[in-house]
Amino acid sequence: MSNLLPINQYKLYGLEKYFTELVKFYKNQKFPNKILFSGQKGIGKSTLAFHFINYVLTIGEQVSYDVENFQINTESSEFKTINNQSNTNLITIDVNEDKKSIDIQQIRDLIVNLNKSSFNQKPRFVLIDNIELLNTNSINALLKVLEEPNENINFILIHNNKKILPTLLSRCINFKINLSNQEYLKISNQLLNDDINNLISKELLNYYFTPGEIYHLVQFSLENKYDLSNIDLRNFLKILIKDAHYKKNNFINNMMYSFIEFYFRKLNKSFSKLINKKYYYFIKRISDTKIYNLDKESLFIEFNEEILDA
Repeated sequence: MSNLLPINQYKLYGLEKYFTELVKFYKNQKFPNKILFSGQKGIGKSTLAFHFINYVLTIGEQVSYDVENFQINTESSEFKTINNQSNTNLITIDVNEDKKSIDIQQIRDLIVNLNKSSFNQKPRFVLIDNIELLNTNSINALLKVLEEPNENINFILIHNNKKILPTLLSRCINFKINLSNQEYLKISNQLLNDDINNLISKELLNYYFTPGEIYHLVQFSLENKYDLSNIDLRNFLKILIKDAHYKKNNFINNMMYSFIEFYFRKLNKSFSKLINKKYYYFIKRISDTKIYNLDKESLFIEFNEEILDA
């Protein structure tokens, strides 16, 4: 199973109507130079951005974007240079793996790059993913750039429905992206080229994972040789905690809190007073762990002992 990333995903699934709308804006010269793609993480916002950028940059080229099939031509020089991060018309910014936020130096480097002369007359794009991870200094520096962007510069900011400063939100057109659970499953089947019901148990799928999350969950199961087609959430959580996968896998680390909340939702169907009390206790623990960067391991071990083994 290949490592499918937004930058190398040449086929667009499930977001065709949004792509068509963006193209219409661009053709009518109404595409905003500061736009926010908002929606749940893993829904395909970054993939949509790369497809739109490829469409714009290949206009008039011999090897251009295939609008009818919503597909990037992998033979295009734009696709190749974007993939090896050498395209002079695109600057991408995301949080570094060893960091918890997008730091000020990344924005300073962006400003330096934007002040350099363009090598051609094509539009230039700045794609910033996970903008909720901008720290205060980074946001302030970025706001100055957004207020008076250089000519022919387009900002696409990826927002995962997390809290962001109103000052940042007010400077951008908010382009909201929503899909139904059935659309999530259909896109997942297309990405995996298989029926997701053959790969993940119905209980896990009931939790409305986005296509990106489903893809990474299947990838995780294959890498670790776990059969998720016949496993319930309780036993899956016990495996994740016992083998400390939250320390080794970023996807699992990011999803652990969601898995715990999902499990409590299942338990809360009985509305037991004891379960409710424990639910509020662990939700508070989760909140404190996130805010104060506390030890996750003790939280997960206690959850395993108090809830999963109860």
